[in-house]
Amino acid sequence: MEFLRREYPRPQFRREAWQSLNGEWQFDFDDAGDGALRGLPAGDKPLGKTINVPFSYQYPASGIGDQSQHDTVWYRRTFSVEKANAGKRALLCFNGADYVTDVWVNGLHAVTHTGGFAPFSADITDYLKEQNVIVVRCYDPLDARVPRGKQSWTGTPFTCFYVPNTGIWQSVWLEFFGADCISGYALFPDEDRDGFHGEIETLYGVAQEAEITVSFEGKEIHRQRIALQKGTTRYGVKLSRGFVEDYSWSPETPRLLYVDFKLFVKGEAVDTAHTRFAMRTVAVDENGVICLNGKPLYQRLVLDQGYWTESGLTPPSAEALKKDIELSMALGFNGARKHQKLEDPYYYYYAEELGFLTWCEMPSAYYFCEKEMAAIAKEWQEILAVAKNQTSNICYVPLNESWGTREILRDKRQQDFARALYYLTKAIDGEKLVSTNDGFETITPTDLIGVHDYPIARAEEFTEKYGEENYDNLYPQGWKLLSEGCYYEGQPVLFTEFGGIAMQSEQKNGAWGYNDGAKDKEAFYAQLESLLKGIASVKFQGYCYTQLTDVQQEINGLLYPDRTPKFEIARIKKIFELKK
Repeated sequence: MEFLRREYPRPQFRREAWQSLNGEWQFDFDDAGDGALRGLPAGDKPLGKTINVPFSYQYPASGIGDQSQHDTVWYRRTFSVEKANAGKRALLCFNGADYVTDVWVNGLHAVTHTGGFAPFSADITDYLKEQNVIVVRCYDPLDARVPRGKQSWTGTPFTCFYVPNTGIWQSVWLEFFGADCISGYALFPDEDRDGFHGEIETLYGVAQEAEITVSFEGKEIHRQRIALQKGTTRYGVKLSRGFVEDYSWSPETPRLLYVDFKLFVKGEAVDTAHTRFAMRTVAVDENGVICLNGKPLYQRLVLDQGYWTESGLTPPSAEALKKDIELSMALGFNGARKHQKLEDPYYYYYAEELGFLTWCEMPSAYYFCEKEMAAIAKEWQEILAVAKNQTSNICYVPLNESWGTREILRDKRQQDFARALYYLTKAIDGEKLVSTNDGFETITPTDLIGVHDYPIARAEEFTEKYGEENYDNLYPQGWKLLSEGCYYEGQPVLFTEFGGIAMQSEQKNGAWGYNDGAKDKEAFYAQLESLLKGIASVKFQGYCYTQLTDVQQEINGLLYPDRTPKFEIARIKKIFELKK
């Protein structure tokens, strides 16, 4: 199988003029860490290997498939700007590179970016020539103090932590524009005004006007011009038709508004970007019920870690992401908790198109200290800048199971850090819900409480353990549900990790699942149905089943790693759609 990522890499904010830099690059390890001293940034020295970008060297799709640890790696390739884009300003864009990335263009340093999961870009116009060489260095040590998600930091995979993805692991490309461009934006539904509002940020601050055009079902429904301030400008749009009646988005009716942003300098259009979003509200009502567009929302989520055998964290194609969503829906789920990663943009693009809910989670670090706090806060802000504009996203998870905050039950510093993440999240995107520390040892404030309980296995256990709603004194999996000094305040409660049932016959050579596993398929169906009946018997407002696919040594998926179903899809769907 040939692995190529040639599609436009950022479909939710698209420019017409662009050029892919995916494909074959020169590549090498730098175990001595002396590549800069050897003059590699100049770009005139070839590297000894080749790699298929955007796939990490640890996985076969890269053409290398070496799982040993190399902290520092270098990339090099040459390119020329296509004639149609000559004379325009150029933006070099990365959807993801792990962890500290330095970029040189024709020997000149263009950008340093720290963080493995958020996209970044740099204007390289002034560095370009007729023939160009780009050099990239990525430094990704086994450091538990920085956000890693599910990537092992010990040198080998263990329990539910996997082979890392070092270096460039998402698409690289060039975009072209005129004298200014949009470098950031926000689109927030505004139910009170039957419209939307947000911000436009320009890269240079020289554009004087922006035009906002809105289309629905192929027809233009609104157009307006706004004057721009230097840097960031707030705007508001009022539409002529009703918010809920005509334009609202839900899993049943995934209606989307298409929005074009156009910048003008002295009356001349210099940048146009295409996006889309939806009119929908997510809130907790006065009765403590999660509502979408004012109607109760019962969430049937699946835990989706987004790993592939051949490519690790990097999807092999955009179509593979769409297939994952379609399989999830066929299995009876109406959403997914994207676990410990910001996914490739095409996942959210297809999710909003298909009417599939998503939760956005911060990839964890694993050693609490000031460096960890700074790294998480910085990268979480960058992730939120992307996730706030994704229609499918309805909930954020800054911390998971106290990972990286192991003393949060009693430690005031760790509790305050969790609270800071809650307020930071709400300040950037107050339109969505936040589960501050999902699973147990919950910190307030939180908009909802997520419960993780893998040992629970029978329907009767739910009414025994969760029927009285005595959440202040609960101990899922042996951990206290709420941290000391925090109390249940009527928030919605969801069962956000459970199941993880593996087949007993497959649990060998280090492969594992939660609980004792199922002896055969009929036993699996029976155990799963008992779990879902138990959930329906108590006042949970939804659930998240672990998990969609097997991942490396963890074999508790509903699908094999190649997405082949393990069980009868129709039968699984019937179980997961059990009514409360």
